[in-house]
Amino acid sequence: MAQQSVRQAARRTAREMTARRRTERVAREQRIEDLAVAVLTALGERAAAERRVGEALVKLTDVQGLSLSDAVRFCDAQISKREAIRLRQVVRLDNHQANERADEPAGGRKNDDEEEGGPSAGSATG
Repeated sequence: MAQQSVRQAARRTAREMTARRRTERVAREQRIEDLAVAVLTALGERAAAERRVGEALVKLTDVQGLSLSDAVRFCDAQISKREAIRLRQVVRLDNHQANERADEPAGGRKNDDEEEGGPSAGSATG
């Protein structure tokens, strides 16, 4: 009988330890997921903020006619010229890609003439 109670106590201790570990793993997993969401949210917010900065820089230079150096100076040098160049390029690239997508045919494919260079692309005599 004594051996059976020792066995039962050992099983109970093992189950409690396993349950505690499981609870700790679940809590850790939840903390990791919460932190991952925080990282992704911040990245999304940063991307949106960078886009707004880039758009404003494009307007300062392209619409208002400032040089990039002048635009940086107007911003009290809170942004470096190098960073200003990068942010403007991001906006311009996004706008360029959006324009290219708008120019594609509805099916997303070019027609046969465009793929081959036009109706007379294959003939040397034209």
